[in-house]
Amino acid sequence: MRTTERIEALAQKVEAQLGSEVRRVAALADELAYELEPQALLAVATQLRDAPDLKFEMLMDLAGVDYLEFRKDQWQTESATRTGFSRGRLYQEELVPPAPVGGARFAVAYQLLSITHNERLRLRVRCENDSEPIVDSVVGVWASANWFEREAFDLYGILFRGHPDLRRILTDYGFVGHPFRKDFPLSGNVEVRYDPDKKRVVYQPVSIEPRVLVPKVIREDNRYNPELKDEPVPRP
Repeated sequence: MRTTERIEALAQKVEAQLGSEVRRVAALADELAYELEPQALLAVATQLRDAPDLKFEMLMDLAGVDYLEFRKDQWQTESATRTGFSRGRLYQEELVPPAPVGGARFAVAYQLLSITHNERLRLRVRCENDSEPIVDSVVGVWASANWFEREAFDLYGILFRGHPDLRRILTDYGFVGHPFRKDFPLSGNVEVRYDPDKKRVVYQPVSIEPRVLVPKVIREDNRYNPELKDEPVPRP
């Protein structure tokens, strides 16, 4: 069975089991992705795990997503390239999944694996409150979610209702903020150094000045002439 046929066969099984509780969203040809409402997360997760035709027994990964400034260009110039060094928008529209329904800023993506059927599936659920993003914990469905949810909480500030031990897992004990949020400064807010007088490590405001790198610009040059692409480079 070809990849697309296999994906469509899996989609029929998912939609037959879950019906209107999930909405299919854009994905690559060999991937299958669905979005669902936050209040349906636990019920849908349990069905995906237990339904004989699905059997997604394993949560492979869980990640937070911040849609702040989603699909907006960073470079406001026609002369800058849209690829390469630019950190702006991805222009291959068909490869970019849409933002969550309702314009939510934060969402959580779940990567599932069916060991029984050797199939994969992606779920996405939005956080309804941007100022205090929260969704239900799926630790009771997939135990592997424990550390994944702590990571999403640490890096994005997403709360997981019902998590048994929701605390930071990657950043320092006294860290303030969530470093993967799009509005968190790239250089951070504080830095640490060893103070020889106090003979200990101290925290201080970051000394790096934020800046945006100059975008790569294609200029008129014979090196970019497609007719000369395969010509040998003259040597002195």
